[in-house]
Amino acid sequence: MASNMLTYKDLTPAKPLDKGTLNKMAWLSMMLQASFNYERMQAAGWLWGILPGLEKIHTNKEDLSASMTHNLEFFNTHPFLVTFVMGIVLSLEQQKADINTIRSVRVAAMGPLGGIGDALFWFTLVPITAGITANMAIEHSLVGPVLYFIITFGVQMALRFFLLYWSYSLGSSAIGILTKNAREFTHAASMLGVFVVGALTCNYGATTLGMMIPNGTKINDAGEVVENFIDIQGLLNGILPAMIPLAFTMLCYFLIKKRNWTPTKCILLFIFVGIIGCAFGIWSGDYKALVGVPWHA
Repeated sequence: MASNMLTYKDLTPAKPLDKGTLNKMAWLSMMLQASFNYERMQAAGWLWGILPGLEKIHTNKEDLSASMTHNLEFFNTHPFLVTFVMGIVLSLEQQKADINTIRSVRVAAMGPLGGIGDALFWFTLVPITAGITANMAIEHSLVGPVLYFIITFGVQMALRFFLLYWSYSLGSSAIGILTKNAREFTHAASMLGVFVVGALTCNYGATTLGMMIPNGTKINDAGEVVENFIDIQGLLNGILPAMIPLAFTMLCYFLIKKRNWTPTKCILLFIFVGIIGCAFGIWSGDYKALVGVPWHA
């Protein structure tokens, strides 16, 4: 049976793959999670992406069957960095390495990419880009969503092509280069991501109090007697600007981390709190109050 083979029948190294095949696989890698399942995760999408290269390498049908079989085993890595693993595996397949070696290298390569990819994209690039372009979209500018798409899509596609060519040329030695400073890189990117998310919480968390407590009367600049109010939000800004958005962020963290809430539950809770608060005049939703402009301006 092909699935029980430990070595390929034709051990003659194959010719290097042409640029057209490599480019095709880089584009097909975008379908990595199209057939995601909880048994083999991204295995079907992985095989679909790497198949053009395998068909060029293995002209023997039994070898191709064996290669497709072991490449359909459990696979899970960061979808934007998958071509790094592709290049390494294709290099070994081209040299007709034994199947167990290819399996081991595939598992060793896919593991570190999860943490690196999360730190690089989900904690850094996406929050920064979304924070900048979301504000443009709020101002009714179409440039915001277009720019967000161009940046996020452009960066990931550039990485897909670069990593595929780079790791394919290096072969299995690319794993050592990847893992050498993986921990330090992941930590640095994670810290940058946390810093950026904190800044976004302050800049775009526009939840402010709309309550004004009557406090007698005063004479304004025109010499008129007007009612005086205590601005609760102004007092909070004097203690710590953006205190309420910070409190909501920490509450969300507590509920998810300590109470095992899902993000969906937190969203529903905040929607409920927002509706009730606005109905009773607790929240103003006035971004000006957050940055120090008087509530009544």
